[in-house]
Amino acid sequence: MSRRGWMLFVALGIIWGIPYMLIKVAVEELTPASIVLGRTAIGAALLLPLAARKGYLRPLLPHWRPLLAFTLVEVCIPWYLLGYAEQELSSSLTGLLVAAVPLVGAVLVWLMGTERPGGRRLAGLLVGFAGVAALVGFDVEASSPTPVLAVAGTAVCYAVGPIILARWLSQLPGLGVMAASLTASAVLYLPLGLAQWPGEALSGEVWLSVTGLGLVCTVAAFLVFFALVAEVGPSRATVITYVNPAVALLLGVAVLDERITVFTGLGFGLILVGSVLATSRDKVPDAVPAIAAAGQVAEPVEATDREAASAPGRTVGSANGSTAGRAAPHRDALDVTCDDIARPVPEP
Repeated sequence: MSRRGWMLFVALGIIWGIPYMLIKVAVEELTPASIVLGRTAIGAALLLPLAARKGYLRPLLPHWRPLLAFTLVEVCIPWYLLGYAEQELSSSLTGLLVAAVPLVGAVLVWLMGTERPGGRRLAGLLVGFAGVAALVGFDVEASSPTPVLAVAGTAVCYAVGPIILARWLSQLPGLGVMAASLTASAVLYLPLGLAQWPGEALSGEVWLSVTGLGLVCTVAAFLVFFALVAEVGPSRATVITYVNPAVALLLGVAVLDERITVFTGLGFGLILVGSVLATSRDKVPDAVPAIAAAGQVAEPVEATDREAASAPGRTVGSANGSTAGRAAPHRDALDVTCDDIARPVPEP
């Protein structure tokens, strides 16, 4: 990975680990609906003009139905559920439980018949869900199971969202889809969010939290994520899933003085190991032919090389060697498509 790639990776890991702490601060004075409204309104106000200037909104019109479905399962529902859960759960525990998204995504893919799980992946599921059980059984101190179910619903939504992207929105610009989704979410939450907005003035900490959620954890996060995908490829970018919860845990303990136990570390470790195993390949797939620009079938490219072919600065060989050493054109971060980002990565 290039130096720029590492910088983007570290930045995104921190940015997407922060929201859990900010939500925990915001729920002290705001309802979940009002938090979602503030966050999506800020995101829409900044990303929608950028997407419109790039001409990325018009192509979305024929696909409004799957776009609306994506908006509901990737933004409206999970962001509300996170706020609801953190009214009782700690921010660090919430972040750790959301780390199970790759596990849920693997189960959904297998249930759909897209892939057949092997022994390693099944073992990964068992290990990962054992980690979830350790967290829920020993670290949850909620008065009812409802907050935990809310986090589980969040994980399911974050796993379903990429499936919608891959099946119905794959060729659409990622910036346009996210800008439109944030705008639609803000409109949907406008009546309830305003109705539940407190009459008294908010504290400075809450204002900073809501602003940070919208400006840093939404606008900056998506722009950095697009840049990371364009720089290192979609598969490597999904490793960020394993960094976010660690950041959430550290911030919860260091800033909010949240409690950490042996079972916290054990559960987190099991979830990470299980996620890696459950989303790994049981065997190296057969080589697939790369299609040359002139329509000729070129030299077979292994699965690990397919990503390299799309990554900036990488080369792909051909049967006659005519393309050897030719660098792939560098993609602009704002030109990343939904097919590039259609991976079960939580955007807290």
